[in-house]
Amino acid sequence: MSILKEFKEFAVKGNVLDLAVAVVIGAAFGKIVSSLVEDIITPAILTPALKAANLSNLSQLVVPGTAIKYGNFLSQIISFVIVAFALFLFIKAINRFKKKEAVAPTVVPAPSKEEVLLTEIRDILARKA
Repeated sequence: MSILKEFKEFAVKGNVLDLAVAVVIGAAFGKIVSSLVEDIITPAILTPALKAANLSNLSQLVVPGTAIKYGNFLSQIISFVIVAFALFLFIKAINRFKKKEAVAPTVVPAPSKEEVLLTEIRDILARKA
């Protein structure tokens, strides 16, 4: 029973839940980027190259006489670059907010009446000694 209790405490911690949410959002973002590459970028940018090669789909780009599909590889490289750039922009924005928080000066609160009185008593005792 203690193992189940420990697992429950571990699984309910905020870090695990945050990680789970990040994985789900990351998977959804990956699908969006894949669609962007396959449905928008490839037809818009690579259509002339595909027509010159008498092909209709990027996955048909293969090394002649082999099963090497370098068209799919190019699609994955484009997807990676887009995801990496999006993450770069996201991290850059987060770091900018962190810098603003760090630059904010810390306000030292004024000492309370008790602290002022204790300081005066300390100073008086130090003079007498």
